[in-house]
Amino acid sequence: MRHFRDFWPYYLQEHARPGTRALHYAGTSLVIAMVASAPLTGGWWLVLALPLAGYGFAWAGHGLIERNRPATFRYPLWSLGADFLMLARFLTGHMRADLARAGVRSDGTVDPARRITV
Repeated sequence: MRHFRDFWPYYLQEHARPGTRALHYAGTSLVIAMVASAPLTGGWWLVLALPLAGYGFAWAGHGLIERNRPATFRYPLWSLGADFLMLARFLTGHMRADLARAGVRSDGTVDPARRITV
């Protein structure tokens, strides 16, 4: 994939199940909280824990719920950006429409005719 706009629907399909997205939201929120608190608390060591906090939750979701390989391994930068975009879209109430456009059904499955493979 050469453009993020092409990656985004694929990313959403790889996060079709609500539990996987919830774990991503938790990990991404924890990362934001850690970054925000580091200057206030002087806990700059928190920076070392950022990958564990963010990816730990995300990879647990992929392994235990979604049962797929995280997009991070093929598209690391786009995947990182998509984690933050997904949280923002969720918080602003846009995820349902984004998921529908990507072919993700409300039951957490992907319409086979719209499945994106890489």
